[in-house]
Amino acid sequence: MTADLAGVLTIVALIGFLALCYVPLGDYLAAVLTPTRHSRAERVTYRLLGVNPDNQQSTASYVLATIGFSLAGLVILFLILVGQGALPFSRGLPGMPWDMAFNTAASFVGNTNWQSYAGESTLGYTAQMAGLAVQNFVSAATGIAVFAAVVRGFLALRTDVLGNFWVDLIRICYRLLLPISVIGAVILLASGVIQNFAPDLVITTVAGGQQTIPGGPVASQEVIKLLGTNGGGFFNANSAHPFESPNGFSNLFEIFLILVIPFCLPRTLGTMLKNQKQGLAVLAAMAILWLTATALTVWSELSRLGAAPQLAGAAMEGKEVRFGVWATGIFAAATTGTSTGAVNGMHDSFTAPGGGVVLLNMLLGEVSPGGVGSGIYSMLVMAVLATFIAGLMVGRTPEFLGKKIGAREMTYVALYVLIMPVCVLVGTAVAIALPDTPDAMANSGIHGFSEVVYAYASAANNNGSAFAGITVTSTFFQVTLGLAILIGRFVPMVLILALAGSVARAGIVPKTSGTLPTHTPLFIGLLVGEVLLVTGLTFFPTLALGPIAEALL
Repeated sequence: MTADLAGVLTIVALIGFLALCYVPLGDYLAAVLTPTRHSRAERVTYRLLGVNPDNQQSTASYVLATIGFSLAGLVILFLILVGQGALPFSRGLPGMPWDMAFNTAASFVGNTNWQSYAGESTLGYTAQMAGLAVQNFVSAATGIAVFAAVVRGFLALRTDVLGNFWVDLIRICYRLLLPISVIGAVILLASGVIQNFAPDLVITTVAGGQQTIPGGPVASQEVIKLLGTNGGGFFNANSAHPFESPNGFSNLFEIFLILVIPFCLPRTLGTMLKNQKQGLAVLAAMAILWLTATALTVWSELSRLGAAPQLAGAAMEGKEVRFGVWATGIFAAATTGTSTGAVNGMHDSFTAPGGGVVLLNMLLGEVSPGGVGSGIYSMLVMAVLATFIAGLMVGRTPEFLGKKIGAREMTYVALYVLIMPVCVLVGTAVAIALPDTPDAMANSGIHGFSEVVYAYASAANNNGSAFAGITVTSTFFQVTLGLAILIGRFVPMVLILALAGSVARAGIVPKTSGTLPTHTPLFIGLLVGEVLLVTGLTFFPTLALGPIAEALL
């Protein structure tokens, strides 16, 4: 079997597995988010938290619960990281410096999992499990909970109630993420991913040197880092490490874990709205963007563009040789399209067009298909914007999902769309302007500029992958990237919840002959075109100075 045929079959198998899960998992998640009886374990958890699960929260209360819970997680994780030397199973490792601990805590609480450290040489088992793995669960659950609140806002009729954040959070963890993670961890274990508490093993190499081989509870963290679109690797090499992904099957399964919830959430949307055509329209827009990015990434790497790849006869620098160009390209498109950050290759070593595509994939704004929860509510924001643009074209007040979109709603949408570009462009400008920044770049000139842009794009879009030629261990990068993560995650959350509260207080607008259908191929084309247009107008000058210029050299 040729490599090209194997690559095509990989994509076909991946799409097939996702299609099989679309209806059952999407409907199951809708049931999880719909009021039902609480289980015994959930009631115990509510009592421990001091929460009344039968209370419904207003928009302001839901926002405060979401932000307050995340802030508490940030503080607790920071303390775990700086004090890990006093924890059991620390492997004798000291606590993190304060700036690295802040960056890491912000990263994992923000569902970004950007790593400025090497996991196997920095963190002990307790910090990995009680700190990072816990945030992998709850940060993912927070994103899905916000999505549920947004849908309830469009379903509500002249009320300010969006549900109960604590009920959403606990149910998503207990009924969705934990069960799938247990099954997924068993599958990873069967494929060869390690899971132990063994001390570091020191061996003598063939050449007579000493090498330390760490172990750890990898499978249990690997599955939720992918399922929750988190991305932080137990090892510095992430999913290119044989202990995290031993073979081709594990690589395919990990890509599936990354994509399965984001691509099933449109079904959840359709089920909750009782309008599956609307869910299919969102799915179609997401699928078009992801398939296009995947095709362009793989094509760029197979085309061997650039002097060095042409001389070598292949663009294998930075690729995992066990998987090859196809599998690495598919993984890169999946991880940058879903704000996951896990990698099985070195994005910094991709060809200039390939690196540009994965960078652009993040700059689309978490919609292709985006992170768990955050991807679909970002797409709903873009759908509201597309409806507004269409309304301007025909001179009609825009309507979306039965709600009129007025000045207040468009203010929230405009601010939502602008937050991420401000973080990326301002952060990049400040970093490039500082005289010491060039010392942090392994590459100067155009590629070094691309590395800085990629770092802030990854942070502000809560992705976590990196052009690893840049050194980000200075206090400046630790703090500014951490702030970009927090702003890029939580300010949009506040704005989308404010939008949900605003439409919840409005009445339902009856459909008329002038109502724009938001489930047709025409609207899907408008939505995809608008996402590309907004991204192009915002970032084309920046991309022209980086990957585009590099590709033309």
